Amino acid sequence: MFTDRDGLIDDVLTKEQQDKLTPASVIELLKKGNQRFVAGEVTLRNHRAQIRKAVLSQFPKAIVLSCVDSRVPVEDVFDRGIGDLFVARVAGNFVNVDILGSMEFACHVSCAKVILVLGHEHCGAIKSAVDNVQLGNITLMLEKLLPAVSQTPGHEGQRTSKNEEFVHAVTVANVQLTMERIRNESPILRQMEQDQTIVICGAVYDMDNGEVSFLD
Repeated sequence: MFTDRDGLIDDVLTKEQQDKLTPASVIELLKKGNQRFVAGEVTLRNHRAQIRKAVLSQFPKAIVLSCVDSRVPVEDVFDRGIGDLFVARVAGNFVNVDILGSMEFACHVSCAKVILVLGHEHCGAIKSAVDNVQLGNITLMLEKLLPAVSQTPGHEGQRTSKNEEFVHAVTVANVQLTMERIRNESPILRQMEQDQTIVICGAVYDMDNGEVSFLD
């Protein structure tokens, strides 16, 4: 770990360091970073120095697909600094052609090792999809989440946003279906995962305690 004279982390990831990483080691780094976040022991970083050092190049470890929710600060949740992560955000953390292209750039061009689909508890987009909200362009956006609602079994008579258990199940299903779509709709990323160059994985962020639970 590199520090400046004030004890702050001021380095950014280099190409050589990125090349030494494996998908498994990146996932472990994300897990340990989240543990620090939960414990309130986040790394102190010299952002001014990191900005200057990241001007001409970037070699991130992973790309995270997150919801737009302001209560999910992705870099903080994993205790990562400037140049560590690509982050794509859209309400309900689903994929479309633009996000798939961004993922292909992150992994195939910039050599990120992990694609992480990050859902979260108390997701307004998921709740709106569960309740079939109709409002402007939000309606079209929520259509991307409806398969997770329809494919989540059980909860007869209680398939509403007021049922936290059902909303959680839909949140998990949406993460899993998004992972499937990435594999099905991006031959590049599917092949990279088959070649074990990358790992496509999913997780759910718990707003109540800050913990990220990775899915099997």
